[in-house]
Amino acid sequence: MSAQAQPVSPLPLFERRPDMGARAMSRVLGNYLRALRESRGCSPATAGSHIRAHASKISRMETAHVSLKARDVEDLLQLYGVADDERAQIADLVRRAAGPDWWQPYGEIVPEWLQALIGLERDAHLVRTYETQFVPGLLQTVSYARAVVRSGHRLAPAEENARRVELRMERQRRMAEPGAPVLWALIDEGALHRPVGGAAVMREQLQYLLDVLRRPGVRLQVASYAASASATPGTAVTYLRFAQGFLPDVVYLEHMTSAVYLDRLDDVDRYRAALDELSALAATPAASRVILEEALLRYQ
Repeated sequence: MSAQAQPVSPLPLFERRPDMGARAMSRVLGNYLRALRESRGCSPATAGSHIRAHASKISRMETAHVSLKARDVEDLLQLYGVADDERAQIADLVRRAAGPDWWQPYGEIVPEWLQALIGLERDAHLVRTYETQFVPGLLQTVSYARAVVRSGHRLAPAEENARRVELRMERQRRMAEPGAPVLWALIDEGALHRPVGGAAVMREQLQYLLDVLRRPGVRLQVASYAASASATPGTAVTYLRFAQGFLPDVVYLEHMTSAVYLDRLDDVDRYRAALDELSALAATPAASRVILEEALLRYQ
């Protein structure tokens, strides 16, 4: 292996963000392991052999698709020539990353494909979301969320659906905490005229969106029918932008029973460009207020 400059350590980041979630921690540590390996000119096969594993395990560790084990990380850090004091600190972080994430008390109603989004969104710098059918989950009222959850889980017990709504409200609460990411929401105009839950529910929901427009940490735009027709990602999108520099941005595309996560730069750039174009064509926050007020009158 050729000796090269060591990548920037993520330890200062963890000092600044002691409350970072386990999912984000795992991804940061995985990215650091990959940067170390590549800086040393070490192949995945060589690294895997050093920990008595296949090259594919190294890839899964570096992309946080498998839990990090302290012994494996220690052996890799030794292979990469990391100093003793940093290895000890990284080992402590690996143990923290293996701990439970905040959402795990709701684990029985969180499908595996949704876990990464819930685990990462609070640690983002910016959350951009575009919804076509509904108001975004992070901006739904309790009554609106109940109606959406009920329509999507018609056969589920009422208690289970109540837990789903509770989880959604907890995600909202965490997104309103100090240090939470900025939320930039694009709502298709059609969602405002879809009477989810009935007129009373929609009145409450639209009034809530009008109140949200006053929040400094939220940017809300309504994408008119014309804007959506000429510039749209083609599906609902959540884009997580991270400021740390140790995490790649992530695009989340949700389907009825699954989801796709994209973090390759080319893929992420395409969706960011699509959201940028749609945002440029959508109503400004001030104009969106007028659209929301007009929609509210329809439910009086």
